[in-house]
Amino acid sequence: MTLKKRILSILFWSVVSAAFIGPGTVTTATKAGVYYNFQLLWALVFSTFATLLLQEASARLTIRSQMNLGEAISKKFENKSSRTLILFIIIIAIVLGCAAYEAGNILGAVAGLVLIFDIPYYFFVAGIGLLATLVFALNSVHTIAKIMGVIVFLMGISFFYTSLSLSPDWGEVLKGSVVPVIPEGTGSTLLVLGLVGTTVIPYDLFLGSGALDKKQTINEMRFGLAFAIILGGVISMSIMGVGNAVTAGVDDVSKANFIANLDFDNNGYEMLKYFLKNNIGTYAVYVFGFGMFAAGFSSAVTSPLASAITARSLFSNKNNEEKWRPEKLYFKLVIAGVVITGLVFGFMNVKPIPAIIIAQAFNGLILPLIAVFLIFVVNDPEIIGENYLNGWVSNVMMSIVLWVTMILGFTNISKSIAKVAGYNLEANDLMLIVPVIIISFILSAVVLYAIYKRRIKLVTQRL
Repeated sequence: MTLKKRILSILFWSVVSAAFIGPGTVTTATKAGVYYNFQLLWALVFSTFATLLLQEASARLTIRSQMNLGEAISKKFENKSSRTLILFIIIIAIVLGCAAYEAGNILGAVAGLVLIFDIPYYFFVAGIGLLATLVFALNSVHTIAKIMGVIVFLMGISFFYTSLSLSPDWGEVLKGSVVPVIPEGTGSTLLVLGLVGTTVIPYDLFLGSGALDKKQTINEMRFGLAFAIILGGVISMSIMGVGNAVTAGVDDVSKANFIANLDFDNNGYEMLKYFLKNNIGTYAVYVFGFGMFAAGFSSAVTSPLASAITARSLFSNKNNEEKWRPEKLYFKLVIAGVVITGLVFGFMNVKPIPAIIIAQAFNGLILPLIAVFLIFVVNDPEIIGENYLNGWVSNVMMSIVLWVTMILGFTNISKSIAKVAGYNLEANDLMLIVPVIIISFILSAVVLYAIYKRRIKLVTQRL
């Protein structure tokens, strides 16, 4: 593989990092660092691995079958009565999920700019909307992906530089990366799930699969994908490092008092601004603010793009194929719908962090569904071919990822129901997490068994 191909592959696959490193990552990773220092770093390590595993399977499916994930799912349920319902659920989940993320993306980008410039927020909202429109006017998915790759690189420099400037304890970094612990404290378990939910994003699978050049080789894909996603993971870990510096070295009593008086959801960004200014200098605020803007803007582009790609892959056919081209009506309408939704919330001045948390909760609901579909199609010899079916090791690892995504989804459902009933589950993590872990494990095992039972049946029929 030539150096040029390596660089182009990395730039292209950085679109995946651009999608999952958004304001939600900045918010959740920073909060985890402030509250628990590097103790939850292992959750980001796992999330990065899970993202790489699922994205590789989705991209391999596209290269081997010449169908992207949406097309493969559509074919999987071809001529079945449940097809329309399943495709409807997926498209509604992805488009609504992206619309929810879009609001958080734009508001998060604005929050980054507000740290730097004392200008009314609505000017930034309008500017981001205009800039995103100019990017989409390029009418080339591959060009947009490469532009997002450059933005991810600049964003990585911003967050990584800020984190290194705060002199992290590398012993604690190593320990937090390899020792999975859930520290004592209200909401620590749910924060772990939040770190997974802000990294392993369902629409990202459709984005990477749908934008992929099907002529790319498996080796080219794996090299670029691995580099881009690991880079994204390092960026997320750097963000946690910034949050860690706020309470690192502080005695337990002082730290507890600080956290008790900290309204992170409403004042977290301002707290960071003053901390960076006092401990590094004003320029650190500019660097971090640019990183936040880059995270929000890159995700504000990839989110509507993923919606349009998903819709095209599920509903494009011979009769309307021309209208689903990137420069044509249907594709543009989906993008416009998601962008306009985000802009409306932006002009309404909805607080960034609550909007981001809502988007993460929605992500947790649809992620297990997409993960199940992905596991089924990469184990279907009629779609991917008998010679390219997933192996035992890959299926077991994907089942573990599915287990965790189910935990994430059921947790968010339970939290929402409890909140409506006036009960706060965050104060009783074990009462929530233990039954959810058990139920999710049983369901994941059932899925794995069903996959192999059906796979053996299909292979036998083809003999």
